[in-house]
Amino acid sequence: MTQWRWRSDQLPRQNDGNQPSGEPNPQSVAAPPARRSARLGEELEHLVYRFHQRLIDELEAEKLEAMPPDKRRQAVQEAVKALLARESLNALVRDAVATRVVDEVVGLGPIEPLIHDSSISEVMVNSPDEVYFERDGIMYQSDVRFRDVNHVMQIVERIIAPLGRRVDESSPMVDARLADGSRVNVIIPPLAPRSPTMTIRKFLTSKLTMDDLVEVGTIDREIGQFLGACVELRLNALVSGGTGTGKTTLLNALSAFIPESERIITIEDPLELQLQQPHVISLEARPPNVDGRGEVTQRELLRNALRMRPDRIVIGEVRGGEAFDMLNAMNTGHEGSLSTIHANSPRDALSRLENMVLMSNLDLPVRSIREQMSSALHFMVQVSRFRDGGRRITHITEVKGMEGDIVTLQDIFRFEQKGIDEHGRVIGRLRTTGIRPSFVEGFDQAGIVLPDGLFQTVAEW
Repeated sequence: MTQWRWRSDQLPRQNDGNQPSGEPNPQSVAAPPARRSARLGEELEHLVYRFHQRLIDELEAEKLEAMPPDKRRQAVQEAVKALLARESLNALVRDAVATRVVDEVVGLGPIEPLIHDSSISEVMVNSPDEVYFERDGIMYQSDVRFRDVNHVMQIVERIIAPLGRRVDESSPMVDARLADGSRVNVIIPPLAPRSPTMTIRKFLTSKLTMDDLVEVGTIDREIGQFLGACVELRLNALVSGGTGTGKTTLLNALSAFIPESERIITIEDPLELQLQQPHVISLEARPPNVDGRGEVTQRELLRNALRMRPDRIVIGEVRGGEAFDMLNAMNTGHEGSLSTIHANSPRDALSRLENMVLMSNLDLPVRSIREQMSSALHFMVQVSRFRDGGRRITHITEVKGMEGDIVTLQDIFRFEQKGIDEHGRVIGRLRTTGIRPSFVEGFDQAGIVLPDGLFQTVAEW
């Protein structure tokens, strides 16, 4: 058996016979820190691979797959511990190798620690030696590595195989979901020529409230109260923003203001919302199977939801032909509905919504579609991610109606940036434009009290 030695300043290395047993390799000691760190990382990866292969030889794969996940992990941990006990390895190295080997067998390999780090919101594998993650809206390059392209594909197969999905040259793109709800996108060669690429958007188990968004600076408390009052008043709202701006997080926070006495039906692709009311029915779209059959779209789910006696309909994100059905539902007695859309401004959101309705092949005139939008939507909320990583509401805009063939919008609140502080953080706040929305009388009729002076402009910050 190959002998491995441990010194306090380096990971175990293989004795090649040219060095006395236990002596450090002069080239390793003399190497620059960056190169030395990379070398030690490679040696640890070699150890992990070697014990992983030995473990595969000793474990019965069929019995292992039949076990529940927690029992499977426990069985692998015990087997790894027994295997490493036969080796003369330092305790720190033994623990590190054991953890990595378990992750290789029952987890997601090198990226398992990133998945379990609650401060990380997204993990991106660009290639075997290029892994990034996002924390607090800022991108960082990780020091974790895969051995090679085949190693990346092994982890991809572990994710998608239990879901009955496949990814190969004939089907080189796939969307999937981890057991914890995290979303996974995979694209492989030839569409991504350099390497299989995997992007994991983690499902956040914490349920952020409006108070939490106030605390992190996404919104001011008084304006948060205003948005909550709009939801209570059963106004139809559309949350707009780019990728990763926090649209779903804001939608979750807004949904908390829906009374618990109401029946709520959510439609998503995939499931992300975490509504806190007791009477919630969650519907999820289904992609086609490997034979291209069995697809259930959001539009089909929305049509079915209308037969389920909903008080409110919440669509996680409107993406296609369901846009027309959503507007129709908002106009026919399902007030207080909420949804999100990918767009860079309120006006852009309306344009995208119009295009989605046109995609539904209903042969409707453009003016008719715009009339539907102007009567269905009451207000829109635009969220953006700034250069400092912060996510903020930049517009709260009322949909006023029609002037000629144009849907008219007016900003009620608009973000004003004052500058950048010494730490690179954006200085600014959401300020009133001085315009009172046309639906403000509804608050008085419903007995909802708004903060004093909410729509009054002030000269100073």
